[in-house]
Amino acid sequence: MCQTATVREWLVGGALIQRPGSLLLVANRRVNGSLDWTPPGGVIDPEDPSVLHGLTREVREETGLAVHAWDGPLYEVHVDAPGLGWRMRVEAWRATKVSGDLLIDDPDGIVEQARYVEETECRDLLGTVAPWVRDPIHEWLDAPWTERRVFRYSVRGSNRATSEILRLPG
Repeated sequence: MCQTATVREWLVGGALIQRPGSLLLVANRRVNGSLDWTPPGGVIDPEDPSVLHGLTREVREETGLAVHAWDGPLYEVHVDAPGLGWRMRVEAWRATKVSGDLLIDDPDGIVEQARYVEETECRDLLGTVAPWVRDPIHEWLDAPWTERRVFRYSVRGSNRATSEILRLPG
């Protein structure tokens, strides 16, 4: 008898929030104890009526900021990891109207810090994250665009530590 493995699917929202010469990043404490820096955002809950509703909620929780206007999506990321049993789609939006002060109130307890990071330091902090997080931001910092772009990745292997990540044609 052949059983079909269940593939877990995620929809994630990512926020690009800028000040002149800097980008807002949050420090996330992962299950394995490591710390990585990413733009604010997270998994869009099934009860969220839209990606922007969920992303606005995530930004508020992770940074204390209220986003009143969005532009985008600026880019999408598709990651397929069949050997690990998951698939993810990310929509990244640029915040165009933001108010409030940085204050972390993350109910998941993952975000430890939020701060605006100069572009050169941003590249360094993003150096250790997954390429599907790092690549689009690096490319956007190099030459910002306004038309939606698509980034695709395949994760090959069934062990997270030894899996190979391939960037596919957009």
